[in-house]
Amino acid sequence: MRSFNSPRHHRAFNRLTVLHSEARKQVFHPVSRENTHQIVFKREVESRFAGVALTTAASDELEVDTARFVTLGADNAQSAERTDKFALRLHLLALFDILDDLSEDSIVVAELSCHQLENIHRGPHVAVLLNLFQEHLDHYENYMGYKMAKMQIALRQHSGDHFFYCTDNEELRLLVKSYELRVKSELHPYSINDISDEERVLLEACPLEGEHNRSNTLVACRVASLVQNNPISTFSSRLSTFKGLRHRMERVGNVRGITWYDDSISTIPEAAIAAMRALGRVDTLILGGFDRGIDYQPLVDFLKGHPVENIVFVGAAGRRILSSLVTHHSSLVEDDYTKIVPWCAEHTPQGGVVLLSPAAASYDAFKNFEHRGDFFAEQIHKL
Repeated sequence: MRSFNSPRHHRAFNRLTVLHSEARKQVFHPVSRENTHQIVFKREVESRFAGVALTTAASDELEVDTARFVTLGADNAQSAERTDKFALRLHLLALFDILDDLSEDSIVVAELSCHQLENIHRGPHVAVLLNLFQEHLDHYENYMGYKMAKMQIALRQHSGDHFFYCTDNEELRLLVKSYELRVKSELHPYSINDISDEERVLLEACPLEGEHNRSNTLVACRVASLVQNNPISTFSSRLSTFKGLRHRMERVGNVRGITWYDDSISTIPEAAIAAMRALGRVDTLILGGFDRGIDYQPLVDFLKGHPVENIVFVGAAGRRILSSLVTHHSSLVEDDYTKIVPWCAEHTPQGGVVLLSPAAASYDAFKNFEHRGDFFAEQIHKL
C-alpha cells in the first residue's frame, strides 16, 4: 500500500486551497504564492447546471500560464491528454495519484461533488459556490443535509482564504447569511446584475447562451483574476474562443430541418428551466429519468406558461412530472430513446427545436449523463 505520510504529502495538503461550485467547486490555494501547491477545486456530480464543470473548464481556459495548471473534475469528462496542462477525472483519492507530477507552484483546477465535500477537514484557499437547488435527496436524509455538505467548502476554510458565492440564488444567499459569522475566509458575493463596465464588455465576448452561463463565466473570470493577479480584461480574448462543454446545451446539429440540443447534464428542474430560457424557442422537450425525489413544482409551474408544444416524459421522474402537469401539450410517455427521437422528429415542425434537458439523473437506463447524451445523438444521426 502506498504511504501518504511523507513530508512532501503533508506539505501539499497543509497548503491546499479548494474551489467548489454546481454543482454540480473549490479552489485550494496557498497561504503564500511562492513555493507552495495551489489548488483550485470545483463542484458538481451528475450535473446540476453544468455550472460547476463549465466554470471549472472556463477557469482553466482563462488561465494564462498554462504550464502551471492541472485540471481535475468529478464530472468533467475531459480527455486525459497529457500536455503542459493535463485533465484527469477525480475519483476518490485520485488527487494522490498526481502528487508526484505537481511542481511547487502548480495550480490545480478541479470540481468536487457534494459527496466529496461532506467530510473534508480543510477548505480551499479559494472556494466557489455557484448555486443551491434540491439535489441528491436519495442520498441525504433531507435537503438541509445536502446544503450543509455543500457549505463545508466555506466552513472549512481558514482566515486569508476566499469564498465566492452567487447572491442571485436565494437559497444560497440565505444559507451563507445564516452561517457567515462562522466563515473565516473573505466573502466575495457576486451577482450578474451588479457588474462593472469592464466586466460587461468581457461577458459580451462570451459565446455561450443563457444568463446562467454568463453568471458562471463572471465568477470564473473573477477567480482567474484573483489567482493570476491580473486585471479581468486580460481574459477577453481567451473567453471569446471558449466553446463550452459537451452535453451542456450542446448543439447536436440540424437534422431533417430541425435543430437538436443535448443538455443531458441537466439533472434538476432549474437546469431545464435555464436551458429553455437560454434557447428561447423550444418546440419539443424531453424530460425525466431516474427519480431522486426532488421537488418538480418549479418546473411544472414554468411549463404551464411556456409555449412548448410537445413533451416526452421519460422514466419515473417523467411520469411524476406528468402527474402534476395538467396540460394541452402533445405528449409521449416512453423510456426507449430509439422510439423517442423518431417521435420528436415527427411532431416537431420544420425550423423547430428539440431539447433534451431531462431535469433528472440517468441511472435508470444509462451509465451516466454522458452515455445518455451520446445515445440521444446517435439516434438523431440515424434518422
